[in-house]
Amino acid sequence: MPYFTSDQTPGIRTAKVLADVFCALLLATFSIVFFGWIGGLAAFIVLEGCLLAVDWLVPSKDDAAAVVR
Repeated sequence: MPYFTSDQTPGIRTAKVLADVFCALLLATFSIVFFGWIGGLAAFIVLEGCLLAVDWLVPSKDDAAAVVR
């Protein structure tokens, strides 16, 4: 799925980036609090990697039918 679709305005795009940065900081904080510095950073990297993989694999409305990336 593309990060920005063609029908999004610049305001929506800016808000989306700021929301993603805020969520990443929140997830990193929770990971470090619950698992310590090393375990928290490792958990954060794994979690963000999984979230990015899901974003990449989910098709968008702009993709052709049965498209494979």
